[in-house]
Amino acid sequence: MTQEFDDKAPLLDHLIELRRRIANSVLAVLAGFFICYTFADEVFAFLVAPLREIRGPDAKMIYTGLHEAFFTYMKVAFYSGLFLAVPVILSQVWLFVAPGLYQHEKKFFFPFLFMTPVLFFAGGALAYTFVLPLMFQFFLSFATPSIEALPSLKEYLSLVMTLIFSFGLVFELPVGILLLIKAGAVSTNALVAKRKYFVVLAFIVAGVLTPPDPFSQIMLAIPILIMYEASIILGRKLEKSRDLAEAQANQEDNKDQESQEAE
Repeated sequence: MTQEFDDKAPLLDHLIELRRRIANSVLAVLAGFFICYTFADEVFAFLVAPLREIRGPDAKMIYTGLHEAFFTYMKVAFYSGLFLAVPVILSQVWLFVAPGLYQHEKKFFFPFLFMTPVLFFAGGALAYTFVLPLMFQFFLSFATPSIEALPSLKEYLSLVMTLIFSFGLVFELPVGILLLIKAGAVSTNALVAKRKYFVVLAFIVAGVLTPPDPFSQIMLAIPILIMYEASIILGRKLEKSRDLAEAQANQEDNKDQESQEAE
């Protein structure tokens, strides 16, 4: 009975630690939500800025449901708070995983922990500064004297946040692939061999994450393919360094074995 309790104790400790990390992450999202809700007007003005640069500062948006404006501001606060909480969430993941890693594994994973939020924010910034203006110019080009564009608050927010988060996630692709390469689950040769299939997969993923128009899909599919190629380049460097480290370790083992045989 005592042995069974001792076996369950470590699992219980891990579950308690996991609950604590999840609670901290939820608190970070809630804190971000309340902070962003306080500045909801400024945050929404920031999100609308790419559209107003094209249509002019007097451009207006509409809402057709009485509750639409309220829930739009709630969503603005939630998505913005979640965006700000990403570094905290990742740090909680690291604090949960780190105790179970060896020292050399910590040295390897720590740069990925640092690069994950950087790449996520870089993808979101690219969508905001480059993709959204081009997309709005394309969509608004269909307006005529008899057809006026009257964007809805809900639809506009859904479009903008979907693209920002999609580009942020796409920029995480090298992190995931390099971790798989490090674990030996995939190789760069396999990635090169499956490139043509990934091209098709990239456009499928882009079609799911973006509005149903070819322009948006192409604008997201291109970064996915670029990140894939970057993963292959970085993966080859990682494989070379890993093979070199293994060769050095084998040489040291052979020297130790020869010294033992000599004795």
